Amino acid sequence: MRIDIITIHPELLASPFSHSILKRAIQKQLVEVNLVNLRDYAFNKHHAVDDYAYGGGAGMVMMPEPIALCIEDLKKQRDYDEVIYMSPDGENFTQSIANQLSLYKNLIILCGHYKGVDERIREHFITREISIGDYVLSGGELAAAVVCDGIIRLLPGVLSDETSALSDSFQDDLVAPPVYTRPADFRGWKVPDILLSGHEANISEWRYQQSLKRTLERRPEMMRKRDSGE
Repeated sequence: MRIDIITIHPELLASPFSHSILKRAIQKQLVEVNLVNLRDYAFNKHHAVDDYAYGGGAGMVMMPEPIALCIEDLKKQRDYDEVIYMSPDGENFTQSIANQLSLYKNLIILCGHYKGVDERIREHFITREISIGDYVLSGGELAAAVVCDGIIRLLPGVLSDETSALSDSFQDDLVAPPVYTRPADFRGWKVPDILLSGHEANISEWRYQQSLKRTLERRPEMMRKRDSGE
């Protein structure tokens, strides 16, 4: 997989891809992450990529020309499955979307700034808009890193135990059950006996019931969606 991230602050994204699972995935050549500096496509000597909004109002808007030139340049080199714009009003990023995107070969992610990008870019270049929550960040870089993390960890060979991702929260529309490790008795707080029994079928059933219980308590909207078959 290759992910090209268009940004005006590539330095903000250097750290997330230089540590832990994402770093190992890149080193193992399971994914290629390319940070593209949008200012390299600016057409003025100051490398400006923003301007005032037509109609007035506070805040600047990212101009269409640098973004268009950048995306067109990338598309000359390869075909892309999606051109994603990180936007507060995009569809909510879910495990299901992460699963889908992890099956693709080439992705572009555009990081917005200021009051967003010129609407003509969204209309003519963007194929998908994604949000990581109902709040606004200073830019799309942190959101892009979240999406990349969610995608890359699902790629075959990234996790040492590939079955681990299958038991993550939301993979089966439930949150994950409680987990425990040694010691079995910590300050008098004991691990449930069932987990020490070695009976795999009973343990699996206990975990499933705990997932149901926890989902109902903490994310009841997920249970309603599950029950309705949406």
